[in-house]
Amino acid sequence: MSSLDLQEQEQVDALKAWWKENGKWVIGALVVGLLGFAGIQYWKGYQAGQSAEAAKLYSEVVKQVGSNDAKRIGDAADALVSRYGSSAYAPRAQLLAAQASLQARDVAHAKVQLQWVIEHASETGLQDTARLKMASVLLDEKKYDDALKQLDAAHPESFTGLYADLKGDVLSAQGKVAEARAAYQQALDKTDAKSTYRNLIQLKLDGLGAK
Repeated sequence: MSSLDLQEQEQVDALKAWWKENGKWVIGALVVGLLGFAGIQYWKGYQAGQSAEAAKLYSEVVKQVGSNDAKRIGDAADALVSRYGSSAYAPRAQLLAAQASLQARDVAHAKVQLQWVIEHASETGLQDTARLKMASVLLDEKKYDDALKQLDAAHPESFTGLYADLKGDVLSAQGKVAEARAAYQQALDKTDAKSTYRNLIQLKLDGLGAK
């Protein structure tokens, strides 16, 4: 690839600025999409055998999400976790609470909530969701080695594109251009050819310049 011209470089710089501000939310949306159908099917079967009280507490968490009040959402999630921490509702509630904490700029609380999901969720998809969010937070904090540890964890093939893309962000932030390029290329290779997300990955790859 030849060197970027001025206009292309301006586009890449604009993308980087946008991604820094919005990247974690893009990741969240993509993960929700990956888990969506399987989650719905699982949920239908799970509700039949799960405690009605746990379901009631989870519905309260969902209700509080509409309030956009991180403390109320977190309190509702904590009430569920304290009584039904082994249920499938608990990690879902903690993910909702973590998202609310991040939106409220309460990063410390969000990290505790995400770590709980990583350690206690029985579904790997939920653990991977939490790891991606945690790695994104650690990247923002410039804790690059800790972020990479999250991204080096074993994960299903369906998550490889997301993991590799975020790993490219971390390596790029560290100034490790060659390694970042390899990570972005892997992300590109592992992302569905029809996904518009590939355009973002390609722009970040182009932004690293020629080999």
